[in-house]
Amino acid sequence: MDDVYGFLRLGGDEGWRGLHEALAGALPAGQLWGTFQGLFGVGSNELIAVTMGSAAEVARSIDAAASLSAVQSIESLTLAPTARPRQRAPRTREGLYVFRFFDVANADVERVAALSQTAWETFEAAGAYRAAPQALFCEQDRAAERGQMLLVTWYEDLTSWQTSRHPPEAARRNFQQRQQLTASTIAYATRLIV
Repeated sequence: MDDVYGFLRLGGDEGWRGLHEALAGALPAGQLWGTFQGLFGVGSNELIAVTMGSAAEVARSIDAAASLSAVQSIESLTLAPTARPRQRAPRTREGLYVFRFFDVANADVERVAALSQTAWETFEAAGAYRAAPQALFCEQDRAAERGQMLLVTWYEDLTSWQTSRHPPEAARRNFQQRQQLTASTIAYATRLIV
């Protein structure tokens, strides 16, 4: 898959609404995978956005966001999909989206993706909660020894998130192996802006 994704964390004086409006007006239709308002770990004056397209399109989307007058600060990463997403399509399902960053050795990216893919088989099928991993990205440039991976998971609500902390045993074993390959993680809870 030649798709590339851009993760952007934007900050500005106009709050997430002003950032959302400015960004939506600056990007071509169909280039946003999703825009997200922070619930936990993201300021009320911040917006998380994920763009998609070719490497050139994503680079232009990051440059376009950085040049907006509403944007006072920007953090960005250019990402490549691993196990998911399998096709380029914007997010549409309302609910909780958790962005979890993993600090990993770039040599372990394929192993982390394989462990995740296998874990999801029982994780998603569990009946006690509603959750669906949406994406597992790695940095597009993996020349450095270490890099970041980004897991984006949809949950129906915070109750589903809490209940999913106790997944089926088969999923738990894979998640534990994945954790052994991870130096640190940080997560942000958001909701999709529709």
